[in-house]
Amino acid sequence: MLPALKLGPLTLYSYGILMALGVALGLWFLYVQGKKQGLSAPRVLDAAFYILLISILGAKLILLFSDFGRYIRTPRELLNLARSGGVFQGGLLFGVLFALWYFRKHKLPTWKMGDLIGPALALGHGFGRVGCFLAGCCYGRTCALPWGVTFNDPRAGDLTGIPLGIERHPVQLYESALNFVNFLVLFVILRRKTFDGQVFSFYIINYSVIRYFTEFFRGDHPAQSVLIQGRTALTTLTWPQFFCILGLAAGVVLYLLLKKRHAASS
Repeated sequence: MLPALKLGPLTLYSYGILMALGVALGLWFLYVQGKKQGLSAPRVLDAAFYILLISILGAKLILLFSDFGRYIRTPRELLNLARSGGVFQGGLLFGVLFALWYFRKHKLPTWKMGDLIGPALALGHGFGRVGCFLAGCCYGRTCALPWGVTFNDPRAGDLTGIPLGIERHPVQLYESALNFVNFLVLFVILRRKTFDGQVFSFYIINYSVIRYFTEFFRGDHPAQSVLIQGRTALTTLTWPQFFCILGLAAGVVLYLLLKKRHAASS
């Protein structure tokens, strides 16, 4: 994990700085765009804060239960769980379910809020994946390409388990770049949308495609994460890819249902 800033005895690591930057820019986007959409900016930020907390909890819970036996056998691994960002798809699921309840309880327009949260998530996730790259977590498969990267810092090996001295795909940067592209695409859709929920539907669709693609280059998954083992990465299906297929289907269905409801109300 590369240190980014030293303040006397205090070291601020790049992973935490990039995560904080992503969250801050996501909240700034929600604040500015919420005002433009005629929403109460303080209420938008309150909702985003609570959704973020539940999403972080959900991401860590999914990571905990995905390898529960290891944490029971080695309780000190729980410290690594506390430092980990968790499973993003788990956080997304928990966050969406909580958001639906929160918006209903506080009488906020559900899909108009969702259209703001989608681009904010993509923006924050883009910075978060750069942090993953600098920390050495979520690392890629081995490769022999001009842009392959090699991690040599023993701290990265201790914290993330990445094998050192082996050239790998910078898959974290692949996903970061695709998330930034997703943010730009969603922002364009937000400015031109014809019904509420259109942007959020495309966020689910786009991210499902992004994650499915980048999974081919991931090298950090344990054996139990493989659903169908093929001869090559392209013929192997992991559980995250399976959930991406479900997410893609859910995004398409949500888009069609909201579009149909908008047409009926018009």
